[in-house]
Amino acid sequence: MRTSKPAPAAARVERADETVRRAETALLASVDRLGHLEKLDPLITGMRRRVRALPLGRYRDVLHGRPLGHPLHPVLVQVPTGSWLSAAVLDVVPGGGRHARLLVGLGVVSALPAALAGWVDWAEQHEEQGRVGLVHALANGAAIGLYTASWVARGRRRPVLGRALGLAGLGAVSLGGALGGHLAYRQAAGANKAEPVSHVMEPGWQTLGRMEEFPVGEAVRRLVGEVALLVVREAGGHINVLADRCSHDSGPLSQGTLADGCVTCPWHGSVFRLSDGWNVRGPATSPQPSFETRTAGDGTVEVRAPQAH
Repeated sequence: MRTSKPAPAAARVERADETVRRAETALLASVDRLGHLEKLDPLITGMRRRVRALPLGRYRDVLHGRPLGHPLHPVLVQVPTGSWLSAAVLDVVPGGGRHARLLVGLGVVSALPAALAGWVDWAEQHEEQGRVGLVHALANGAAIGLYTASWVARGRRRPVLGRALGLAGLGAVSLGGALGGHLAYRQAAGANKAEPVSHVMEPGWQTLGRMEEFPVGEAVRRLVGEVALLVVREAGGHINVLADRCSHDSGPLSQGTLADGCVTCPWHGSVFRLSDGWNVRGPATSPQPSFETRTAGDGTVEVRAPQAH
Protein backbone atom coordinates (compact mmCIF):
# COMPACT_ATOMS: atom_id res chain seq x y z
CA MET A 1 0.00 0.00 0.00
CA ARG A 2 1.46 3.35 -0.99
CA THR A 3 1.91 6.06 1.63
CA SER A 4 0.90 9.51 0.54
CA LYS A 5 3.66 12.08 0.30
CA PRO A 6 3.24 15.53 1.83
CA ALA A 7 2.06 18.17 -0.56
CA PRO A 8 4.93 20.31 -1.89
CA ALA A 9 3.66 23.41 -0.08
CA ALA A 10 3.32 21.55 3.24
CA ALA A 11 6.79 20.07 2.81
CA ARG A 12 8.26 23.52 2.23
CA VAL A 13 6.55 24.85 5.36
CA GLU A 14 7.86 21.90 7.37
CA ARG A 15 11.41 22.47 6.12
CA ALA A 16 11.16 26.17 6.89
CA ASP A 17 9.95 25.44 10.42
CA GLU A 18 12.82 23.02 10.95
CA THR A 19 15.30 25.62 9.71
CA VAL A 20 13.90 28.19 12.12
CA ARG A 21 14.08 25.73 15.03
CA ARG A 22 17.69 24.91 14.25
CA ALA A 23 18.61 28.58 14.00
CA GLU A 24 16.95 29.32 17.35
CA THR A 25 18.74 26.39 18.99
CA ALA A 26 22.09 27.41 17.52
CA LEU A 27 21.67 31.02 18.66
CA LEU A 28 20.77 30.07 22.22
CA ALA A 29 23.56 27.49 22.37
CA SER A 30 26.10 30.07 21.22
CA VAL A 31 25.05 32.51 23.95
CA ASP A 32 25.10 29.74 26.56
CA ARG A 33 28.63 28.87 25.46
CA LEU A 34 29.74 32.39 26.35
CA GLY A 35 29.10 31.52 29.98
CA HIS A 36 31.65 28.68 29.73
CA LEU A 37 34.35 30.63 27.88
CA GLU A 38 37.07 30.26 30.52
CA LYS A 39 39.62 32.07 28.33
CA LEU A 40 37.98 35.31 29.46
CA ASP A 41 38.69 34.65 33.15
CA PRO A 42 42.17 36.27 33.39
CA LEU A 43 40.79 39.47 31.85
CA ILE A 44 37.73 39.33 34.10
CA THR A 45 39.83 38.90 37.24
CA GLY A 46 41.89 42.01 36.54
CA MET A 47 38.91 44.13 35.56
CA ARG A 48 36.94 43.09 38.63
CA ARG A 49 39.84 44.10 40.85
CA ARG A 50 39.89 47.54 39.27
CA VAL A 51 36.13 48.06 39.53
CA ARG A 52 36.11 47.00 43.19
CA ALA A 53 38.99 49.40 43.88
CA LEU A 54 37.07 52.44 42.62
CA PRO A 55 36.70 54.94 45.51
CA LEU A 56 32.89 55.06 45.37
CA GLY A 57 32.21 54.91 49.11
CA ARG A 58 28.52 54.82 50.00
CA TYR A 59 27.62 55.58 46.37
CA ARG A 60 28.52 52.01 45.48
CA ASP A 61 25.30 50.87 47.13
CA VAL A 62 23.41 53.56 45.22
CA LEU A 63 24.85 52.26 41.95
CA HIS A 64 23.85 48.72 42.95
CA GLY A 65 20.31 50.05 43.43
CA ARG A 66 19.93 49.18 47.12
CA PRO A 67 17.77 52.27 47.84
CA LEU A 68 15.44 51.17 45.01
CA GLY A 69 15.22 47.57 46.15
CA HIS A 70 16.41 46.29 42.76
CA PRO A 71 19.37 46.94 40.42
CA LEU A 72 19.73 50.50 39.13
CA HIS A 73 21.44 49.61 35.84
CA PRO A 74 18.27 48.44 33.99
CA VAL A 75 16.57 51.70 34.92
CA LEU A 76 19.42 53.90 33.69
CA VAL A 77 19.79 52.16 30.33
CA GLN A 78 16.29 53.26 29.30
CA VAL A 79 17.52 56.81 28.59
CA PRO A 80 20.37 56.06 26.13
CA THR A 81 18.47 53.23 24.45
CA GLY A 82 15.36 55.36 24.04
CA SER A 83 17.37 58.34 22.81
CA TRP A 84 19.25 56.32 20.19
CA LEU A 85 16.15 54.54 18.97
CA SER A 86 14.36 57.88 18.65
CA ALA A 87 17.34 59.30 16.74
CA ALA A 88 17.08 56.39 14.28
CA VAL A 89 13.42 57.28 13.68
CA LEU A 90 14.26 60.95 13.13
CA ASP A 91 16.98 59.97 10.66
CA VAL A 92 14.27 58.81 8.23
CA VAL A 93 12.06 61.85 8.81
CA PRO A 94 12.74 64.86 6.53
CA GLY A 95 14.34 67.68 8.52
CA GLY A 96 14.92 65.51 11.60
CA GLY A 97 18.72 65.47 11.39
CA ARG A 98 19.38 68.33 13.84
CA HIS A 99 17.14 66.83 16.49
CA ALA A 100 18.59 63.38 15.83
CA ARG A 101 22.07 64.68 16.66
CA LEU A 102 20.76 66.08 19.96
CA LEU A 103 19.30 62.70 20.87
CA VAL A 104 22.51 60.91 19.87
CA GLY A 105 24.47 63.20 22.21
CA LEU A 106 21.95 62.73 25.02
CA GLY A 107 22.29 58.98 24.62
CA VAL A 108 26.08 59.11 24.84
CA VAL A 109 26.07 61.26 27.98
CA SER A 110 23.38 59.23 29.74
CA ALA A 111 25.08 55.94 28.84
CA LEU A 112 28.06 56.74 31.05
CA PRO A 113 26.32 56.47 34.47
CA ALA A 114 24.38 53.47 33.17
CA ALA A 115 27.66 51.79 32.23
CA LEU A 116 29.19 52.58 35.63
CA ALA A 117 26.22 51.02 37.43
CA GLY A 118 26.50 47.98 35.18
CA TRP A 119 30.21 47.55 35.86
CA VAL A 120 29.66 47.80 39.62
CA ASP A 121 27.01 45.04 39.44
CA TRP A 122 29.16 42.95 37.11
CA ALA A 123 32.09 42.96 39.54
CA GLU A 124 29.99 40.95 42.03
CA GLN A 125 28.56 38.34 39.66
CA HIS A 126 29.55 34.67 39.47
CA GLU A 127 31.76 33.21 36.75
CA GLU A 128 29.17 32.39 34.08
CA GLN A 129 27.40 35.72 34.54
CA GLY A 130 30.72 37.54 34.48
CA ARG A 131 31.69 36.05 31.10
CA VAL A 132 28.40 36.92 29.43
CA GLY A 133 28.38 40.26 31.22
CA LEU A 134 31.80 41.16 29.84
CA VAL A 135 30.63 40.62 26.25
CA HIS A 136 27.44 42.55 27.07
CA ALA A 137 29.55 45.45 28.34
CA LEU A 138 31.87 45.35 25.32
CA ALA A 139 28.91 45.47 22.94
CA ASN A 140 27.48 48.47 24.78
CA GLY A 141 30.91 50.10 24.89
CA ALA A 142 31.16 49.69 21.13
CA ALA A 143 27.73 51.31 20.82
CA ILE A 144 28.89 54.30 22.87
CA GLY A 145 31.96 54.67 20.66
CA LEU A 146 29.95 54.41 17.44
CA TYR A 147 27.38 56.94 18.61
CA THR A 148 30.12 59.32 19.76
CA ALA A 149 31.61 59.10 16.26
CA SER A 150 28.13 59.58 14.80
CA TRP A 151 27.64 62.75 16.87
CA VAL A 152 30.98 64.12 15.66
CA ALA A 153 30.26 63.26 12.00
CA ARG A 154 26.85 64.93 12.16
CA GLY A 155 28.45 68.05 13.64
CA ARG A 156 30.90 68.16 10.74
CA ARG A 157 28.03 68.10 8.26
CA ARG A 158 28.56 64.54 7.19
CA PRO A 159 25.00 63.27 7.71
CA VAL A 160 25.32 60.09 5.66
CA LEU A 161 28.31 58.91 7.68
CA GLY A 162 26.58 60.01 10.87
CA ARG A 163 23.49 57.95 10.05
CA ALA A 164 25.59 54.94 9.08
CA LEU A 165 27.54 55.09 12.35
CA GLY A 166 24.28 55.51 14.25
CA LEU A 167 22.80 52.46 12.56
CA ALA A 168 25.90 50.43 13.47
CA GLY A 169 25.61 51.71 17.04
CA LEU A 170 21.97 50.66 17.17
CA GLY A 171 23.00 47.16 16.10
CA ALA A 172 25.67 47.02 18.82
CA VAL A 173 23.34 48.23 21.57
CA SER A 174 20.69 45.76 20.40
CA LEU A 175 23.20 42.94 20.78
CA GLY A 176 24.13 44.27 24.20
CA GLY A 177 20.47 44.44 25.17
CA ALA A 178 19.87 40.86 24.07
CA LEU A 179 22.80 39.68 26.19
CA GLY A 180 21.50 41.77 29.07
CA GLY A 181 18.18 39.97 28.80
CA HIS A 182 20.03 36.66 28.82
CA LEU A 183 21.85 37.73 31.98
CA ALA A 184 18.69 38.84 33.74
CA TYR A 185 16.24 36.12 32.77
CA ARG A 186 18.29 33.03 31.93
CA GLN A 187 21.18 33.54 34.35
CA ALA A 188 19.13 35.45 36.98
CA ALA A 189 21.70 38.23 37.42
CA GLY A 190 20.26 40.87 39.74
CA ALA A 191 17.23 38.78 40.71
CA ASN A 192 16.30 38.26 44.36
CA LYS A 193 17.54 34.71 45.01
CA ALA A 194 15.71 34.51 48.35
CA GLU A 195 12.26 35.55 47.10
CA PRO A 196 10.85 31.99 46.71
CA VAL A 197 11.82 30.95 50.25
CA SER A 198 8.61 31.97 52.01
CA HIS A 199 6.50 30.34 49.31
CA VAL A 200 8.14 26.90 49.38
CA MET A 201 8.14 26.53 53.16
CA GLU A 202 5.26 24.53 54.61
CA PRO A 203 2.60 26.72 56.29
CA GLY A 204 2.27 26.88 60.06
CA TRP A 205 4.80 26.35 62.81
CA GLN A 206 7.72 24.01 62.05
CA THR A 207 10.10 22.46 64.55
CA LEU A 208 13.56 24.02 64.40
CA GLY A 209 15.30 22.23 67.27
CA ARG A 210 15.85 22.54 70.98
CA MET A 211 17.14 25.71 72.59
CA GLU A 212 20.39 24.07 73.76
CA GLU A 213 21.24 23.19 70.14
CA PHE A 214 21.85 26.87 69.39
CA PRO A 215 24.90 28.33 71.18
CA VAL A 216 24.65 32.02 72.01
CA GLY A 217 26.12 34.28 69.35
CA GLU A 218 26.97 31.50 66.89
CA ALA A 219 25.60 30.94 63.40
CA VAL A 220 23.81 27.61 63.03
CA ARG A 221 22.40 26.21 59.80
CA ARG A 222 19.14 24.28 59.94
CA LEU A 223 17.07 22.70 57.19
CA VAL A 224 13.28 22.91 57.53
CA GLY A 225 11.71 21.02 54.68
CA GLU A 226 13.44 22.35 51.56
CA VAL A 227 14.44 25.65 53.17
CA ALA A 228 17.90 26.29 54.61
CA LEU A 229 17.84 28.68 57.58
CA LEU A 230 20.41 30.72 59.50
CA VAL A 231 19.73 30.53 63.25
CA VAL A 232 21.40 32.88 65.75
CA ARG A 233 20.54 32.85 69.46
CA GLU A 234 20.95 36.07 71.43
CA ALA A 235 22.18 36.29 75.01
CA GLY A 236 18.65 36.86 76.31
CA GLY A 237 17.39 33.71 74.65
CA HIS A 238 15.71 35.31 71.63
CA ILE A 239 16.20 33.36 68.39
CA ASN A 240 16.79 35.19 65.10
CA VAL A 241 16.11 33.20 61.94
CA LEU A 242 16.85 34.31 58.39
CA ALA A 243 16.90 32.47 55.08
CA ASP A 244 20.42 31.07 54.82
CA ARG A 245 20.94 31.69 51.09
CA CYS A 246 21.83 35.31 50.37
CA SER A 247 19.32 37.24 48.26
CA HIS A 248 22.14 38.57 46.08
CA ASP A 249 23.76 35.36 44.82
CA SER A 250 22.72 32.53 47.17
CA GLY A 251 25.83 32.76 49.36
CA PRO A 252 25.63 30.72 52.63
CA LEU A 253 25.07 33.26 55.39
CA SER A 254 25.65 30.59 58.04
CA GLN A 255 29.30 30.66 56.94
CA GLY A 256 29.45 34.45 57.21
CA THR A 257 30.63 36.80 59.95
CA LEU A 258 28.42 37.94 62.84
CA ALA A 259 28.99 41.44 64.22
CA ASP A 260 26.90 44.29 65.65
CA GLY A 261 23.62 42.43 65.24
CA CYS A 262 24.29 41.71 61.55
CA VAL A 263 25.61 38.92 59.36
CA THR A 264 27.98 39.48 56.44
CA CYS A 265 27.72 37.19 53.43
CA PRO A 266 31.04 35.37 52.86
CA TRP A 267 30.77 35.58 49.07
CA HIS A 268 30.25 39.25 48.18
CA GLY A 269 30.03 41.08 51.50
CA SER A 270 26.33 41.94 51.66
CA VAL A 271 25.31 42.79 55.24
CA PHE A 272 21.92 41.85 56.72
CA ARG A 273 20.39 42.77 60.07
CA LEU A 274 19.65 39.63 62.09
CA SER A 275 16.52 41.01 63.75
CA ASP A 276 14.55 41.56 60.53
CA GLY A 277 16.77 40.64 57.55
CA TRP A 278 17.14 44.22 56.33
CA ASN A 279 20.01 44.64 53.85
CA VAL A 280 22.25 47.18 55.54
CA ARG A 281 24.87 47.11 52.78
CA GLY A 282 24.99 45.78 49.23
CA PRO A 283 25.53 44.42 46.69
CA ALA A 284 22.29 42.78 47.81
CA THR A 285 19.33 44.97 46.87
CA SER A 286 16.70 42.82 48.63
CA PRO A 287 16.34 41.98 52.33
CA GLN A 288 16.60 38.44 53.62
CA PRO A 289 13.34 36.67 54.52
CA SER A 290 13.03 36.83 58.31
CA PHE A 291 11.11 34.13 60.18
CA GLU A 292 8.97 34.23 63.31
CA THR A 293 10.03 32.04 66.22
CA ARG A 294 8.54 30.78 69.45
CA THR A 295 9.78 28.51 72.22
CA ALA A 296 7.58 25.86 73.82
CA GLY A 297 7.68 25.06 77.51
CA ASP A 298 9.90 22.03 76.92
CA GLY A 299 12.53 24.17 75.15
CA THR A 300 11.54 23.24 71.60
CA VAL A 301 12.05 26.13 69.18
CA GLU A 302 9.54 26.50 66.35
CA VAL A 303 9.65 28.72 63.30
CA ARG A 304 7.29 29.88 60.60
CA ALA A 305 7.51 32.10 57.55
CA PRO A 306 5.71 35.46 57.86
CA GLN A 307 3.41 34.66 54.90
CA ALA A 308 2.60 31.16 56.16
CA HIS A 309 -0.03 32.14 58.77
